Amino acid sequence: MSEEFKSGFVNIFGAPNAGKSTLLNALLGEQLVITSHKVQTTRHRIVGILNDEHYQIVFSDTPGVILEPKYKLHQKMMAQLKSALEDADVAILMHDITEPVENFEAIAEALNLKVPVILLLNKTDLLKSEAEVTVRVQQFHTKYPAWKVLGVSAKTNAGIDRVVPLILEQLPEGFPYYPDDSVSDRPVRFFVSELIRQQIYELYHEEIPYHTAVIIDAYEEKTSLTVIKATIIVSRETQKIIMIGKKGSMIKQLGINARKAIEEFVQGKVHLELFVKVRPKWRDNENYLKEYGYNP
Repeated sequence: MSEEFKSGFVNIFGAPNAGKSTLLNALLGEQLVITSHKVQTTRHRIVGILNDEHYQIVFSDTPGVILEPKYKLHQKMMAQLKSALEDADVAILMHDITEPVENFEAIAEALNLKVPVILLLNKTDLLKSEAEVTVRVQQFHTKYPAWKVLGVSAKTNAGIDRVVPLILEQLPEGFPYYPDDSVSDRPVRFFVSELIRQQIYELYHEEIPYHTAVIIDAYEEKTSLTVIKATIIVSRETQKIIMIGKKGSMIKQLGINARKAIEEFVQGKVHLELFVKVRPKWRDNENYLKEYGYNP
């Protein structure tokens, strides 16, 4: 007799820079979502699919919870988070284990989760001992007794193998939602734009990455290589100058780094052309946000 098949939606929530994207990559065993040590890297709700003979888990990596949105872009990000709240079968909440319970309470309250919750206290690698981890886990378990609480390190994979079994305890029986070879519901073009954006986070500093959006203008698969043309949107002329760099040095380096990352992702040769355009206050402009794919 065949075992029951489980399937469902598991959505990952938490503060900016709690390690949600790193966790999703660790659970899927591949670099699907861009990560950075800078906060608010994830702007879209990104689905990653984990397939097994006995289950299909549809994960959503959501933007970090912004309690006081500053721009229309932030509002769009929070609208995506709200939609993720509505269709979750199980919620994974992530919190930096080095941060006290008090710093987490406002986020837990804002999310107001009505589904089973697994609270992952991330970054255990930053604590000195296992005893310290146990104390912190117990503090959160006392505060939220109905939740499963686990100390993990998404960066070093410590404790990650215990996450899926916890999910399966809560996941309903059902049929797969996607074909068993699916990794995400997003097209390749989306991940290409995200990979370029990740390299912007790596290469540029301070406010520059937060003022940029990446649009894929052309994506053409030829016999021996893929030709990609992309435009980087910035808010001000001074930012465009920084993006391009002295004699084009920065944009050239960005192109090299992004091309390597994309080649690894598509498993083939890539010809990449990058352009920079100024769109003042694009983060607060409804038309630009729609054009750049930031729909609620």
